[in-house]
Amino acid sequence: MDIPSAITPRDTRHTHTAIIIGTGFAGLGMAVALRKQGIDDFVILEKAHDVGGVWRDNRYPGAACDVPSHLYSFSFFPNANWTRKFAQQHEIFAYLQDCAQRFDLQRHVRFGAEVRAVDYQDKAALWTVTLKDGSALRSQLVVTAMGQLSLPALPRIEGMDRFEGKAFHSAQWDHSFDLAGKRVAVIGTGASAIQFVPAIAYKVTSLTVFQRSPAYILPRPDRPYTAWERLLCKSAPWTMRLRRLAIYVQYESRALAFTRMKWLMTPVGKWPFMRLLERQVSDPAVRRKMVPDDPIGCKRILLSSDYLATFDQPHVQLETDAIQRITPTGVQTHAGQHHGVDAIIYGTGFAATRFLAPLEIRGRQGKKLSDAWALGAKAYMGIMVPEFPNFFMLYGPNTNLGHNSIVYMIETQIAHVVRCLQKMKQSRASTIEVQPAAYQRFTADVQSRFANTVWVGCSSWYVDEQGYNSTTWPGFTLSYRWLARWGSLGAYRFTRTQPTTEGVTP
Repeated sequence: MDIPSAITPRDTRHTHTAIIIGTGFAGLGMAVALRKQGIDDFVILEKAHDVGGVWRDNRYPGAACDVPSHLYSFSFFPNANWTRKFAQQHEIFAYLQDCAQRFDLQRHVRFGAEVRAVDYQDKAALWTVTLKDGSALRSQLVVTAMGQLSLPALPRIEGMDRFEGKAFHSAQWDHSFDLAGKRVAVIGTGASAIQFVPAIAYKVTSLTVFQRSPAYILPRPDRPYTAWERLLCKSAPWTMRLRRLAIYVQYESRALAFTRMKWLMTPVGKWPFMRLLERQVSDPAVRRKMVPDDPIGCKRILLSSDYLATFDQPHVQLETDAIQRITPTGVQTHAGQHHGVDAIIYGTGFAATRFLAPLEIRGRQGKKLSDAWALGAKAYMGIMVPEFPNFFMLYGPNTNLGHNSIVYMIETQIAHVVRCLQKMKQSRASTIEVQPAAYQRFTADVQSRFANTVWVGCSSWYVDEQGYNSTTWPGFTLSYRWLARWGSLGAYRFTRTQPTTEGVTP
């Protein structure tokens, strides 16, 4: 297939057809889709020096996925070599590297290219992408593939800068620092912490975990795949597709409890958690501290088969008193107790509601995307915003999931972007832009649907400071896929313009 005439760059020496920002699942998947559409003149900008996104960066001990491997992978690139039901970080990272190599994507990637600003130039109908080093690239299309969990969040605690020991965020793990024999404090008890806490507990002298609020935790039914199972996947690929389908159906059914029948969360979630807690934590006082007050599902439900049991070890302490300050030698609580430590690890997650931060993105007439999102990030299909033509977001607002594989969701979004590009070709349009009325209807409908879901009634990383849920999709992935693949494209305005390079920033 030839490059669509409507989006063929006028000068390939200076203007790309598309720029993709990020090389995680979304960035690589979008690149493969462009190649399949016959579009080869695109560049992928990556601030690091390898592909992989969060699976390159999050190298903390115990890092693994909480969605089974055969579903947490591309449908067009199955992997018969997964060694475990729930893949660990190094395997997922290797899978993404293999994907980039298999589909010849490395030649499109510009490594060490950190994006600072993205500006639309109306007269030229082009985007200018400015990098940290001051250089700039031009493109007709921009696709952001930065994810919702790419910006580490640090707490605001007095004295953090005065701590004399070692301190780092879990997403920026310092593997040169040996934890053996050290007194360690962990601040935060989110999805990362429940993985690395059991993984480091055996080697430290003491481990104090500072918990602001407990989480519901269910066992992660992980196990190695046998040699026979892996051989079967290689020799009969249809068995992989069948396994993937079975996992998908199992996980998709959970949306009933999350979005329709909240009462199901108690028998399928809360009761198993209470049984696990009773079985793994012997001290009743510690157990009481680990029972959440929030409705189950309101915050992310975590998976771990060994986190709770870690607190039965004599050198591991759970601290629930609020932190007052960080001192040069440790952590002091409001009750006045001082915990002397050699290292502090922040397991405080990511700024999930700060979409595309710290990028400065300006659309028509210099309109800032941050201003458009002053009352909360939102987008049509989680992909497009009015006055930002030819600008697509993958894993954008309200496309995160609480029950299924985000890779499935990302593939759906990529397919929708491809539909838009095909329509541009058919109509010989040079720009596509979502119409304000359709944008408002869609985003208002998304917010109204939260009323019947589990994601109300508590403070979590799903919502911003105003209580606005800008992260989660309040329904089934099947409904999103149907809308993305078969819904009308009437929400968009396709325009054929006569761009000019006059006044274009070089």
